[in-house]
Amino acid sequence: MSKISLPDIRAVLFDVFGSVVDWRGSLIADLSAWGKPIGLAPGWAGLVDDWRGAYAPSMDRVRRGELPWTILDDLHRASLEGLVVKYGLTGLSDADLDHINKGWHRLKPWADSVAGLIRLKTRFIIGPLSNGNVALLVNMAKHSGLPWDMVCSTELFRHFKPDPETYLGAAKILGLQPHQVMLAAAHNNDLAAARACGLATGFFARPTEYGLRQVRDYAAEQDWDVVAADIGDLASKMGC
Repeated sequence: MSKISLPDIRAVLFDVFGSVVDWRGSLIADLSAWGKPIGLAPGWAGLVDDWRGAYAPSMDRVRRGELPWTILDDLHRASLEGLVVKYGLTGLSDADLDHINKGWHRLKPWADSVAGLIRLKTRFIIGPLSNGNVALLVNMAKHSGLPWDMVCSTELFRHFKPDPETYLGAAKILGLQPHQVMLAAAHNNDLAAARACGLATGFFARPTEYGLRQVRDYAAEQDWDVVAADIGDLASKMGC
């Protein structure tokens, strides 16, 4: 597929988990700090890795119609309830489980994210295009100072990425043609799905997203429209 003309781009939308925010490091630090005063130390790194491992399979059940439309917060909570049993976390109240689950609302950005987004915002509409539900994304933005112009959750379309309805729906609600919207992400598969829908694509690697478990996305796997080192470098290559 030929590259899209960068001057045509009006909006840069971002994958969030792993691309803009460090979900793994944030959750491990958050839950370790919360659990320490009450003597909870189940091996948070393992629990967090398993929790993320349940992410795509839980959404796929919705995408296949095995579950009715369910927002990500509720899918995360259902996965968590199984994990607390696996990791022997007994005696937790409903409020405790809610606090743990909302750790996803408190994720922190990678070091370059906010400054790079602020630069891109001077020229483009910026926002997430994420499987996170609206409340999760709004709360995360307030918590971490993500300077979005708008929040584009796949909840708006009742589809999860990589369904085409998400990428095309994002362009539609912005009143733009697909080629006027760039998806920027650290995940090659997300970009491939966006490109198939006619969106522009921007890649930057997050080689420590999964810690020692990282096995993919160390480099661009296609000739994306822009390949950058991080979001700051993306901003530079986009003329910001």
